[in-house]
Order: sequence, then structure tokens, then C-alpha cells
Amino acid sequence: MKIREWDRSLKVRLIGESIMNVTFWMFFPFLAIYFAEEFGKGKAGMLLILSQLFSVIANLAGGYCADRFGRKRMMVLSAFGQGLAFLIFAFANSPWHESALLGFFAFSIASVFGSLYWPASQAMVADVVEEKDRSDVFAVFYTSINIAVVIGPILGGIFFFTYRFELMLFAALTCFSLAFTVWKWIEETNPGALQASSADNNKWYSVIIGQIKDYQVIVRDKIFLLFIIAGILSSQTFMQLDLLIPVYTKESIDIQTIFSLGDWVVSISGEKAFGLLVSENGLLVALFTVAISKWVSRFHEKNVFAASSILYAASMWMFALTDWFWGFVVGMAVFTLGELLIVGLQQSFISVLAPEHMRGQYFAAASLRYTIGRMIAPAAIPLTMWIGYSWTFSLVAVLSLASAAIYYYMFILHSQRKKSES
Repeated sequence: MKIREWDRSLKVRLIGESIMNVTFWMFFPFLAIYFAEEFGKGKAGMLLILSQLFSVIANLAGGYCADRFGRKRMMVLSAFGQGLAFLIFAFANSPWHESALLGFFAFSIASVFGSLYWPASQAMVADVVEEKDRSDVFAVFYTSINIAVVIGPILGGIFFFTYRFELMLFAALTCFSLAFTVWKWIEETNPGALQASSADNNKWYSVIIGQIKDYQVIVRDKIFLLFIIAGILSSQTFMQLDLLIPVYTKESIDIQTIFSLGDWVVSISGEKAFGLLVSENGLLVALFTVAISKWVSRFHEKNVFAASSILYAASMWMFALTDWFWGFVVGMAVFTLGELLIVGLQQSFISVLAPEHMRGQYFAAASLRYTIGRMIAPAAIPLTMWIGYSWTFSLVAVLSLASAAIYYYMFILHSQRKKSES
């Protein structure tokens, strides 16, 4: 499905979210370094875990609200809320006031609103795109994110540590612009939800009880539950790109020569080295997402998902065995290949499992892979103080290997279900 054939809402969102993603990746990769320096590794890890606990709750609420109140309404509200949070973050790093704790609070609020935004965003794609084309559409959106991952960290390495106030202010304005764009130019793709919400006179506690019952239905879906559990174990590895890897890179690379030719010597610090590694990840994803998504379609899904987790594990061991910049580059290439294998397959698999009237909640529950993964992943930072970096990377790798085994078993059950239904 070519972009010119897309629904207008998808085209508008692709442009608006791409700009927002560039801004986001100008500061997000460096937050683990910032909080570790301000609070210490132990306290920073615990605070990040607490922050993501609230995101887990918001993620569930986001899927429920997307189905009940509409995709557009939740996207506008969430983008506006993120804008307000980034304004607070800017103030916490302004010439008039500096507070790392207030900055952390603002980041946590922004994470909550981000968790409210994405279930509605993903469900909107499923609303307007036929099943056969969804994998391609999701792959394009994922590619746009990773183009941002190329550009953002390079700019962030320049601006985050020197012009943090201006950067966060720009992030706030970008979020407000996205909220206005969605409100002005995107149509609601689930109008029935708006009618149902306006006609609903239930008490607040009956709504919560109904929501819990809805999620119980999802939990009873054994295949989907295994998908979430495996995804959590795999995603905690992926999340180390923003947590363990930047802290380790900064500590292991002080000033290192990465290229020399005669008298011409190129040296790099840990912070800038990490910015280049994230940009490498984004560049590889931007270049190869569509090609690899098509290539893996010829293989059985269970083998692709398992191979992804195995590659994640291999990359963690590679990072643990080196403090050389070019060793990190090779490790990041392996890490990225693991990421690329399942880019389009994940969302397509969710949309196949999800009943049409519960898409928002299924996508929200599926996002628990990342919110819970991000909640447990920060524990790796304080863990390094007790067992060291090598053993911490190894533990992360073992959890990723466990996810490979669960994925394999899940697809065996899925094949049995399809046979019984036919």
C-alpha cells in the first residue's frame, strides 16, 4: 500500500508525529545520563522504575479511553498534556530555576501522557487500513520514528547538555502543534465510541469494574498473554538502549580515538559516542525496515520472533565484552537486526488476535510489553553497582533468551488454535 493511497488522517499524522519524534529523540537518549549524574545510579534507577509504573496504569487507561471516548479525542488530550509537561521540564532547567527533581516529575507526567496517546494512535491505523496492508503501514511509521532516531541524538548531543531549557521549550511547542494538527485535520475513526460515551450515565465505579472485566477477557486469551510476557522479557533488553548502554558508554569511554590518518586524529567522548550509536541504530532501521519486513515474510513467524530475541541476547554479551567504540558499533548492528526482524510482524499479529470492538484495549494491553519492560529495565542501572556491568549485561541477555522460548511455544499454540477453528 503506497503512501499516496493512505487515508488523510494517516498522512497528517505521519508528518506531525515525525516532527515530534525528532524533537523527542533530541533529549530522550540522554535522560538516563542526566538523572544518573543528578541523583546517582541507585536513586535514578528506582525513580525511573516508579515513573514507568504510572505509565503502565496510564497505558491501560489509554486503550480503554480510546475505545470508549474515541481515538482523536485521546490523541489531542495526550499531545496537549505532553506539551504542558515539557513546559514544566523547561522551567526546571531555566535561568530562573534549576531542579532535577522537578524535571524528573515533568518527565514522568510526559511519559504518562505518551502512554495515553499511543494506544489510540495504533488503533486508528487498524480502523482505516485493511488487514493485508497493516504491516506495511506500521513499517512506514516505524521507519519515520527511526529517521528521527538518526537526526535527534546527533542534534541532542550538541544541545541537550548546553541548551536544555531552549530544547525543552521547543519540545513543548512541538507537542502543542501536534495537538492542534490532530484536532484540526483528522477525523474520528471510531465515532460509535463518542456516541456511547455521551449516552453513558454509569457511575464512575461501575465504569472501572467494567474496564477490569474487559481486561480479564484479554488475560484469558492464553496466546495473547504469552505474547505480552515474552514481549516484556524481550523489551527490557531493547530498553537498555536508553538506560544501561548510555551510562556504560559514558563510563567506559572517556576520550577515545576512533580514527587517525597521519596527524589527523578524531577523538570522541562517551556522551557523543552514545549519540552516534543511537544514530547508527536509527539509520539502519530507516534504511532497512521495509526491506527486512518483506524478507522475513517468507519465514515462519515463530522462527522470526525467536531469532529476534536471540540476537538481542547476543548484542548484550557483545557490549559486555568490550569498551572499544568500534566494538560498540558492531554490537549495535546486531542489536538493530534483532529489532528489525519483528517491526511489522508485531502489530499485525495483535490486529489478527484482537476483536474489532476491543482493538484499542488489545493494542493498549500489547503496549504493556514496553511499559512494563521499561518499568523493570531501569533496575539494571543500580544492579551494576552490586554485580558489575558484565554480569548485568549477561542477566539481561538471559531474560531475552527466555522470551525466545516463550515466543516459540506461543506460536505452537496459535497454530493449534487456527487448526481447531478451521
